[in-house]
Amino acid sequence: MKIPKLQKKYCPHCKKHTEHKVSQTKKKNASSLSYGSKKRARKRGLARGAGNLGRYSKPAVSKFKMTGSKATKKTDLRYECKECKKVQTQRKGIRAKKVEFK
Repeated sequence: MKIPKLQKKYCPHCKKHTEHKVSQTKKKNASSLSYGSKKRARKRGLARGAGNLGRYSKPAVSKFKMTGSKATKKTDLRYECKECKKVQTQRKGIRAKKVEFK
């Protein structure tokens, strides 16, 4: 996926449209188990909560991860305003194997 190095975008700090320098950062994982995978485990009745307060009758929630990984990661783009040097992050990431700046 090719992305231009400079884009004209709205800067909420300057309150006008200015040139922005586009860069990419590495996504950081917040936790090993996502909130959704814990919720799915609870919904299936596999996590703690039933009988014996779920202490010894059921395995740990860590066993109910969704298996398999996605082929691509979502892009994490940062837009730096050329006037005020403030950085805005991209609202929604797009899945791409390779991001190239032209």
